[in-house]
Amino acid sequence: MTSTEFYELPASQPLSEAYAQQSDQRLGELFHSGHPSSDEAWRSRAQYLDRSASKRVSASDIAGVLRAYNSRFGITSEVASNIDALGEGALVVVGGQQAGLWTGPLLVIHKAISVLSAAKHASSVLGRTVVPVFWIAGEDHDWDEANHVMAVTDQGLRKLSIARPDGPRTSVSRTPVSSETWEAAIEELAASLPGSEFKEGLLDKLRSISASSSTLSDSFAYLIMMLFGSEGLVLMDADDKQLRAIEAPMFCRILSEQEPLGHAYSTASARLTELGYRAQASYTPGCANLFLFRQENDEFGMKNERVLLYKREDGDGFTDRKGESSWSREQMVNIAETKPEQLSNNVLTRPIMQDYVLPVLAAVLGPGEIAYWAQLGEAFRHFGMEMPILAPRMSFTLVEGTIAKHMLKYELTFDDVVARFEEKKQAWLSAQDRYDIAAKFGHAKEQFEQLYTPLVALAAEVQAGLEKLGQTNMSKIVEQISYLESKTADAFRKSHDASLRHWERIGLAIWPAGKPQERALNMTAYWNRYGLDWLQRLLELPYDPNGGHRVIYL
Repeated sequence: MTSTEFYELPASQPLSEAYAQQSDQRLGELFHSGHPSSDEAWRSRAQYLDRSASKRVSASDIAGVLRAYNSRFGITSEVASNIDALGEGALVVVGGQQAGLWTGPLLVIHKAISVLSAAKHASSVLGRTVVPVFWIAGEDHDWDEANHVMAVTDQGLRKLSIARPDGPRTSVSRTPVSSETWEAAIEELAASLPGSEFKEGLLDKLRSISASSSTLSDSFAYLIMMLFGSEGLVLMDADDKQLRAIEAPMFCRILSEQEPLGHAYSTASARLTELGYRAQASYTPGCANLFLFRQENDEFGMKNERVLLYKREDGDGFTDRKGESSWSREQMVNIAETKPEQLSNNVLTRPIMQDYVLPVLAAVLGPGEIAYWAQLGEAFRHFGMEMPILAPRMSFTLVEGTIAKHMLKYELTFDDVVARFEEKKQAWLSAQDRYDIAAKFGHAKEQFEQLYTPLVALAAEVQAGLEKLGQTNMSKIVEQISYLESKTADAFRKSHDASLRHWERIGLAIWPAGKPQERALNMTAYWNRYGLDWLQRLLELPYDPNGGHRVIYL
């Protein structure tokens, strides 16, 4: 039986916190479809989606795209069944994240679990099939965000990463990873993981996946399918060429309707500011909020660089940020119609595209995402859409048995570790000091200065020039006393090395580098120690429509 407790993490986004807790009723005007805690919100959104099906990609078309994509990654019978249901008119709950090395930070796992949990909840409320979909943001080109994990080692946190190959910045889904790079990364992971009964099986699985993965996105999809395929989680990659083909009409509209769309973004952002909140995603006037994969030949071969588009100053076309390339509006619309795989969305257009290709009941979002979705209401309305329900992502901190024992030994609560860890550690260390080192050395320095100061004054009376010498001499002696104090304190600390290592392990396991566990650590550490049982425990937890944080004692 898993022991759990709720804990309110420090709020990272005031707007998201207010939305999740429903503490600011004014936010209702920014979010159209109600809160996930309301059964009526789910029913109302479902009715809207049934009425507006003609405004989206056809169910059979999106099902065909998803069937082809998921079949590449070991599609399970549960996933296949959900895709069939989608083709027959089922609605979806969707959440997504950039493809990361070995799934990236734990929050990615938490988001997948939240999507599954919210879909089950919605299905129960509506009495109909609701399909969980995980949208892989493979179109993103921020390689440095996707290419690494953090591992806890005997030397502390260690970053394990894979280097980006030479060439222009392109999407993660189009950045090749060689077999040698995969092998080196897995060997580095193997060296960082302690021995366990699950270690070889974990490494063998990663090697098998890597052998079939030419990109980070491929590896990510294989792993998510392995972890959640039996739960029916359907995968889609935003940079999938077949998906791009059915997105073409919306790309054309975004390109052709830049002026009213820009006005919608700026209006919503201004309203957000009026309500006292900071805009999370900056809207830049003149930015098209679309990327183009610029394909040009140079001495190194074909460039496939992902560049953000801006409207030209003459208002009749688009250019890149530096003005190196230019396209007329007609040229760009032609690209959208005939080569849509050369276009991709940014944070302000991706939600619109998501609702165009899928019948989205709810989008599962983290705090930062909820904050920037608050800027999108007017853009949804411009395209004749209503924003889906925004379901705050659930989050967890995993506390292993050994860590829990250490916390009990040092009388630490979870809140102590999060809010006052260094203060508690120093207080504990001071309590162990039966010698009262700091006070005694301090008293000695004070007594010395009291005895020596009159001697310096005496020397100065005898000869004025001796005062400076006396002051220097006194400082050197005080410095030597301080040096001995430092050495004594170091020796004292070393006598408590074992306990201080316990403290360090507590901090690294629960709040590493001053961050929530989910933002720093990777799931391979828990797979190595527990197999995948811990994941099943998370999947069995009840849905929380407020996206609360649970502390899970393993």
